[in-house]
Amino acid sequence: FTNIGHRVVLGLMLGDTESEESWTAFFSWLKQRGLRGVALVVSDDHGGLVRSIRAQWQGATWQRCQTHFMRNILGLKDEIHTHVRAILEAPDPETARMLLQQTLAAYEDKAAKAMRFDDATAVLSLPEKYRKRLRTTNSVERLNEEVRRRERVIRIFPNRESVIRLIGALLMEQDEKWAAGRKYLEMAEYLDVVKTGQKRLPKSLESCNPFSLREFTHKFGLD
Repeated sequence: FTNIGHRVVLGLMLGDTESEESWTAFFSWLKQRGLRGVALVVSDDHGGLVRSIRAQWQGATWQRCQTHFMRNILGLKDEIHTHVRAILEAPDPETARMLLQQTLAAYEDKAAKAMRFDDATAVLSLPEKYRKRLRTTNSVERLNEEVRRRERVIRIFPNRESVIRLIGALLMEQDEKWAAGRKYLEMAEYLDVVKTGQKRLPKSLESCNPFSLREFTHKFGLD
């Protein structure tokens, strides 16, 4: 989303694998097109993706998707889940750290590998009204599910260009709906807090060049 609160589709690029190299190529392309001032990146804990985020968006905060995080510890006891949810929904980072220490003291021998909370609680540094929508990748996952639904109709694409045409058309449609619809987030409080320095927060998103209908249609000969 931008510093005025609207979601945008920034771009589309095909990759053979979800590797660090593929993500780096995509992020580099976005920066060449003018994306800068990225404040927060939310993703799952895929190793190649996270390494690329940290290298390409230095200074940005990385929030590990809490939905994926909870799936990673589904094998733990229900009583641990209760503690985990309390940590993720803590009112501030200090309370989260206190609850984390209490949980680790009680369960670290059973869940040491899963109990890594720093990246999963990054949103606690943001004003409370923004945390719910920024703590997971649910918005992106819903869009990905729609892409997969369209893919299942085609099943086999004749070439890479046909993939880009189909998915690109879907993304353009969604981008236009987001642009014409309600704001995803009201950014006034966030920007005011950053401006007055009341909290140490990531920089706001200064500007971006969103997925352009004209650029897409020209590139793939649809104009």
